[in-house]
Amino acid sequence: MIIRLKPGIKAGKLAALRRGLSGLLPGAGFSGGRGSIAVNTPAPELLGRRLAEIENLPGIASVELSLREACPLAVTAPPPELDALYGKGLRKNFILIAGPCAVEDEASYLAAAKKLKAAGAGALRAGLFKPRTSPYAFQGLGTKGFGIVKKAARATGLAAVIEATSEQQLSAIKNAGGIAQIGARNMRNYELLKAAARAGLPVLLKRAPGATLKEWLLSAEYLLKHGNGEVLLCERGDSFSRSGLRGLNLNILRAALNSTALPVIADPCHAAGDRALVPAQALAAVRAGADGLMIEAALDPGTALMDGRQTLSIPEFATLVKRIRKLL
Repeated sequence: MIIRLKPGIKAGKLAALRRGLSGLLPGAGFSGGRGSIAVNTPAPELLGRRLAEIENLPGIASVELSLREACPLAVTAPPPELDALYGKGLRKNFILIAGPCAVEDEASYLAAAKKLKAAGAGALRAGLFKPRTSPYAFQGLGTKGFGIVKKAARATGLAAVIEATSEQQLSAIKNAGGIAQIGARNMRNYELLKAAARAGLPVLLKRAPGATLKEWLLSAEYLLKHGNGEVLLCERGDSFSRSGLRGLNLNILRAALNSTALPVIADPCHAAGDRALVPAQALAAVRAGADGLMIEAALDPGTALMDGRQTLSIPEFATLVKRIRKLL
């Protein structure tokens, strides 16, 4: 932890500040001078309880926690088992999730699921609850789509990744044998994160555009702290300028891979927003060391009710898989 001090702090107030810190953080080590104080505490969980008191001490301008202090579980958690994902698809330790942005009807989804498995998918995208900016846009099939997802799982032997937008949906996702996705819009929905952790099913957590590595890992910390050890992270991209340019944030992806043993995969479709750009984004993520990919792919992207412009056709997906295989 780095404590930034207010300018011009006097020696007497600095000594009093050190005494106050020692009282709040017994056993901690301190170093530094009048500009900042570095604190080495053997108990990161103590910081959470004491942080507000530390911030209120006279003379302190700001407090910066390291990743290990802010997210001790995310930084030290062992790799999850994730039996529903590993050992399927391209290779044992590479996760490949594919499917339409949303389940739209039974016939097309089942046909796509079978073709995607044959092409190398190890799990299925199965959007049933779709958060949309416009209340008039297609919101997904909702609960009536679970029957379709179960049929696809039986036909392919693949687990389905289903986005949860409310706590009430989690038990149904578990009953369907699915993996819960917490989308970018809900990365900071802390009550949903707690509920997902308690639901007892694997959770895929997407990074919200613009979120820092620490913010992303803090959301994962909620899942881990509340009892879920089966967590994987998904990088979904940023907008990089006012011109509308967008893409995967490979710097954050690499930083996440270096900071945690949780799997870190990438969603190049939402990052790119254009199917022509998806293969390059996907391959860049693989080269950066991503543990897997989440790809939107459908029988006929041109007629999709959602995100057709960024969705690959089945032949395009199969071609991309062949290119990925060469990099693994």
